[in-house]
Amino acid sequence: LLPLPFFDRSSQKTALCKESCTKQCSCSWDIGQQWIWNVTVTVENPLGKNTATDVFDVNHRIYPTAPFQVWEDCTDTEITLHWNYENNEIELFCQTEVLQPDGKVELHNSSVAYPRRVTVRGLQPYTEYTARVRCGAAKHFWRWSEWSRALTTRTKEGTPSGKLDIWKEITPVPGGRNVTLFWKQTPSFQANGKIISYKVTWEKIEEGSKPENITFSSVYNSTTIFIDNHSYRISIMAKNNANFSLPSVLIISRATDNSRSILSTKELKEGQVNGTDDGIFISWEPRSIYDSYIIDWCNFPRLQPCDLQWKRFGPNTSSAVISSAAFVPGVRYKFHIYGSVANRAYLLEKKIGYLRELPPRLDPIVTKLDLTYNSVTLSWDSYLTNESESGFVRGYHVYVSPVEGNCNLKGSKKHILSDESELCKYTIENPEEKTHTVKHLMPNTKYKIVVKAFTGGGETPIVNFRYIDTPYNSNMLYLIFLLVIVPTLAAAICHWKMKWLKDCCCPLIPSPNKSKVLSFKEFKIDSEKVLKINDCLPDMLAMDSNAEAQKL
Repeated sequence: LLPLPFFDRSSQKTALCKESCTKQCSCSWDIGQQWIWNVTVTVENPLGKNTATDVFDVNHRIYPTAPFQVWEDCTDTEITLHWNYENNEIELFCQTEVLQPDGKVELHNSSVAYPRRVTVRGLQPYTEYTARVRCGAAKHFWRWSEWSRALTTRTKEGTPSGKLDIWKEITPVPGGRNVTLFWKQTPSFQANGKIISYKVTWEKIEEGSKPENITFSSVYNSTTIFIDNHSYRISIMAKNNANFSLPSVLIISRATDNSRSILSTKELKEGQVNGTDDGIFISWEPRSIYDSYIIDWCNFPRLQPCDLQWKRFGPNTSSAVISSAAFVPGVRYKFHIYGSVANRAYLLEKKIGYLRELPPRLDPIVTKLDLTYNSVTLSWDSYLTNESESGFVRGYHVYVSPVEGNCNLKGSKKHILSDESELCKYTIENPEEKTHTVKHLMPNTKYKIVVKAFTGGGETPIVNFRYIDTPYNSNMLYLIFLLVIVPTLAAAICHWKMKWLKDCCCPLIPSPNKSKVLSFKEFKIDSEKVLKINDCLPDMLAMDSNAEAQKL
């Protein structure tokens, strides 16, 4: 571009001002006492030229210099910026830029008279802000001045807003109860400053007793107090350098009421809950009488103290996913669900569950084996189901196979081991079952057998087997004995006794000594039996011995 000539047509003078530039040019001259100017700007290049004219009042083209010597004073919700100007005769319209802690920028406009200051309201207590200011002429505004230097300041502390979230754990002791109190700041609680202490106050409800209180440093978030068996009202407040927060209140019922609730607590069955990718899912039956629900649990149930945690839910909530960085697989967690109304909490349900179940660490101990030629009955001890278990025992698997060859028993499923050997698998889905009978075994055969417990996380690999030998089939031996041995023995005995039976039953010549007819005591001579002649009617009489005949 060629030089830019400036012309003042109002004074009929030519104020030559030439500049060679590509984007932005400027020209300055002494205005003297002249306020109205008619300025023409001519732009020229090899292709031609063009002109622009502007008529203005110099008083309308004024903008102030940047504010300097900026300082501030503040309250808990306001910041007031003060500054100086070289020319205090101009009425100003100013704009304040406030940088919020989250990075957002807010602009506040205001008319400013002397003294030079502007107040920004509606700020958060004990919060750091960065502010700067610029101004323009209030009348015939043309453009803003440059920004002042940025000033970073913190508002003063204010009264804490909201209440602490508090919870308790009650332990019966002789003469009363130990109440462990816990507290934490919730998202709705605003400290509005630096918390320096907590104040715990407790008093009996039934009597007009004098309240007791104790103050703790801000580093504490729990304490234990002793109370007797009366009802108590317990409150906790947070304090900063400005004031106390509103009290958070818990009502502890009488010990007799607690004893009844403890009894009902024992009667409550523990429901099982399942882990998810995000945590442990818990649901409960809602009751319309409660204004909120509380779930508490221990992050480290195997340690003491167990790091008690709790979470509150609204009256329309009936399920939640409890998550914690402390949750690990294979650890059983207990959850208590309370309903709260009028600052009193009532235990409603109990749940137990795992983030993820793991296989059982131990196998059931087989205590008894009853063998027959074609079956074996296994009995094992009750499996431990205490808190140390890594999962809920869902049932048992019984594996059996002959030592030589594959297994193919009726009623079983095939199970392939890592070495590609086959086992017969029986599933017992009742964890209370402690016996099982494996049938259809072969007599006089060696088998390997094992019992495994399984959880939702499966079971451990099979390592150790127990070996058994089935006996011979005793029923078959008994049948052979009845059909072969007994008849053979009977035949031998009969053959051996045949002569005796023939002599006894059918003798060729009957012997009087063997006749039952001669059984009368009066017809005996010595040891021989005799028969009276008159008792018989013989066909003929033959004398065997003359001596005997003489005796007769």
